[in-house]
Amino acid sequence: MTARVDHATSSGTFSLDGQTFDVENNIWVVGDDSECVVIDAPHAVEPILELVAGRRVVAILATHAHDDHVRVAPALSEATGAPVWLHPADLPVWELTHGERRPDGQLSDGQRITVGGTELVVLHTPGHAPGAVCFHAPELGVVFTGDTLFRGGPGATGRSFSDFPTIVRSIEERLLSLPEDTVVHTGHGDSTKIGDESPHLGDWITRGH
Repeated sequence: MTARVDHATSSGTFSLDGQTFDVENNIWVVGDDSECVVIDAPHAVEPILELVAGRRVVAILATHAHDDHVRVAPALSEATGAPVWLHPADLPVWELTHGERRPDGQLSDGQRITVGGTELVVLHTPGHAPGAVCFHAPELGVVFTGDTLFRGGPGATGRSFSDFPTIVRSIEERLLSLPEDTVVHTGHGDSTKIGDESPHLGDWITRGH
């Protein structure tokens, strides 16, 4: 049975540094007809459960711990019985939303997660957040980048816990080195391809964001 990628969107808010913004997040589910993983749990449990469609959820994988990516992660965990996994460098960000309720497991660079007969490789890509990660599925030809790389450039770095030189280094070393035809599934907005973004690295560095 071949693994596939299911997609939906969910609207809500993002809050950090005393400001709140309306946002629309992508929801990504990877797996086959029997099991799957959920990448990020933004604003509501129901649309995620619709994508899961009764399958066993192996894990809820957080690309990073901003509230618009993990707000319903504990509730989704309760609904599915699946553990929430987060890179430990993002615990200070996680605590802003969930206090003493810790993630259930840790993500680490190079970790391999098997689901539905395919493998996701964890890439630690700090910059937008210290524990930001991407999930590369070589067999599917896709990478899930959260808020690290979008169509048109890097994720935002103007707020707490973020750093522009760090995100540029992460993108250059960990993402732009992937095959050019790799599809980039982002945390917000449209998907893109590595080959469509890589020529613009110098422009991003020049503009500083």
